[in-house]
Amino acid sequence: MFSNVPIANADTPSRKAILKLTVVATTKLAESKFEQSLATARLALRYAIDRNDDELIAKSYNTIAANFEELSEIDKAVFYYKKGLSYADKTNNDTIKNSLNNNIGNVYCFELNNLSEGINYYQKALEYSSKINDSKGAYITKMNIAWAYFYKGSFNKGKPYLDFINTHQSELDDKETIVAVNMLNGMFFTNKLEFDKADSFFKKAIILGKEGNEQSDLLYVYEEYANLLMKKGDYKMAYENLVLYNSIKKVLEDSNKLKKANVVGLNLELDEYKRKVDTIENEINLQDISLQKSRIIVILFIIAFSVVLLLLYNFYRNNRFKKKKNAELIIANEKLFIAKERAEEASHLKSQFVSTISHELRTPLYGVVGITNLLLDEHKELADSPHLASLKFSARYLLCLVNDVLQINKIEENRIVLESLTFNLADEINLIKNSLSFIAKSHKNHINVSIDPAIPEYLIGDKLRFSQIIINMVSNALKFTNNGEVNIKADLVRIENKAHFIEFNIEDNGVGIAEEDQEKIFEKFVQIGRKEIDYQGTGLGLSIVKRLLELFDSTISLKSKTGEGTTFTFTIAFDHDPIKTMELINKIQVDLSSSEIFKVLVVDDNKINQLITKKIIEKNNCKSRVVDSGMAALAILETEKFDIILMDINMPLMNGFETTKRIRQKGIVTPVIAVTAFDKEEISEEALSAGINDIIIKPFEPVLLFKTINQLLYGENKTELV
Repeated sequence: MFSNVPIANADTPSRKAILKLTVVATTKLAESKFEQSLATARLALRYAIDRNDDELIAKSYNTIAANFEELSEIDKAVFYYKKGLSYADKTNNDTIKNSLNNNIGNVYCFELNNLSEGINYYQKALEYSSKINDSKGAYITKMNIAWAYFYKGSFNKGKPYLDFINTHQSELDDKETIVAVNMLNGMFFTNKLEFDKADSFFKKAIILGKEGNEQSDLLYVYEEYANLLMKKGDYKMAYENLVLYNSIKKVLEDSNKLKKANVVGLNLELDEYKRKVDTIENEINLQDISLQKSRIIVILFIIAFSVVLLLLYNFYRNNRFKKKKNAELIIANEKLFIAKERAEEASHLKSQFVSTISHELRTPLYGVVGITNLLLDEHKELADSPHLASLKFSARYLLCLVNDVLQINKIEENRIVLESLTFNLADEINLIKNSLSFIAKSHKNHINVSIDPAIPEYLIGDKLRFSQIIINMVSNALKFTNNGEVNIKADLVRIENKAHFIEFNIEDNGVGIAEEDQEKIFEKFVQIGRKEIDYQGTGLGLSIVKRLLELFDSTISLKSKTGEGTTFTFTIAFDHDPIKTMELINKIQVDLSSSEIFKVLVVDDNKINQLITKKIIEKNNCKSRVVDSGMAALAILETEKFDIILMDINMPLMNGFETTKRIRQKGIVTPVIAVTAFDKEEISEEALSAGINDIIIKPFEPVLLFKTINQLLYGENKTELV
């Protein structure tokens, strides 16, 4: 393997004396003059320590460790390499860090047989080579990695590194490593049993090794070549190469050199111990100084103790005062605890009230939407009726408004997640215009719509939340305008990738908003300038708009002048992706005209809900049976089988959860869909534990119902709540 220790040459520039000593030490190491190298490195180390020069200390330790590695003193080599690395890490010299990591990798891989630890050090060396653009250092390290893998028989792992050094050998014109490169190629082809190629590389390595002065490399070549010859069956030539291997090894292990070097090495270790003793003596001196300071501290302590006695007296007086105040605090805390319990009880009652009101409002809204759909289905002549369309749209909007008004805290806590649906912007705005026409007429106003033709026909986004924003803004403008106009403008302002940023302006020429009131109008329950006969509303509209726009990562601004009108401006980014649009359309398109007939059991105690659900099911080629209680459901399941069960939750005597539990206890695995007016988050956990497969919130679209049924009967996730 190759040690990455800088080798001195005639072109080395003259520097300070210590640096010259380190250069001499590395030169002597390259000449295998270990005694002189160690003595010079020791002297350089001593001077470097005196100067507190971490870089020169690291270089000196690197050379010392390399000497011990060559002399097979592996424990000492590891010790001094790591000591050098500890000093190198304190510097900004990545070259010495690269060298030390490479050399430690050599020791672990080739001497300690710890390949994984060695590869870790090699990788660190490569990182430093990359930082300083040291192609030569990277080349040497990668050659060592290839050698290490081959040494362990992992030829596949080593091959990428062999390919690298083969590719860059000619670029670097590195004659010092050419013997090893040919030997590694010989080892690789020997492993592949391509003996002729291997023989050629080994012979070339031997010739180059004899021409140069790379005795250690030539030593390894003879050993590996002997292995090849043994595999080929040429035992005579193998023996001759082993003889050459042993003769070179004997020269390199000259016992006299080792003895002299060991003496110098021992002196070096004594220097280390001396430095430790010096450190201990310095600590003793510091302790003496500390003792002198302690006498002063004792005097100061006596003074401080006297002060403490005075403070104790004051503490006694203060303590009596504190006891009195603590007693008062205890009484106050008891009152606060009672108030806290009352507040928590009030909060709980509020949550129950919100849940109950939400349920009670959704139930009749289900009837309104359902009956509207039935009227449109049964009386085709009313399909184009703007009144029924407005009624249906208004019911949906009322449902959304109920959800947001009753759960405004949910919006503020960012628990609402925007959906990605495909929609036509112009259709949505015109539908809103038609739905609000009765408000416009009552105030003798006219609504104008201007849509930028550059806006794509289909966009992707949360159209329901968008509709809420526009409805709130336009209805607000209509209420505060008489005998005037309200303009809805949509302009495409920029495009970023698939995101189309559309600026909306809601303009009116109504009463306007005073400048001092413009910051207040987005707060909850605020009515500016309201009088007894003035404008109706909860004061939540603009507050909800502001929070919904925050979900779209948008803000709203306004320009207004009293008596002249108001303009609100905001920008929303919608995606335009034709491919995704088609996917979304396909997902919501359910074949409701299928000839397959499902048998559905409807469990609901509300007569209107029964009628609507039954009509929806039978209109789509399915059979249905309707029961009005959980007990009736259990009874009919004893004699009949169904494909799906639609279960109401809020029923007298036995609710939907208990009914489903009893169905599951009977071993009936028919999918159960909870059709309820409760908020989904409130009942999901209990529904899952009861055995309910999915939840649909009233009112709902028939498409959603049959899409859910298809997923439960034929989809992959049959038992998961979505």
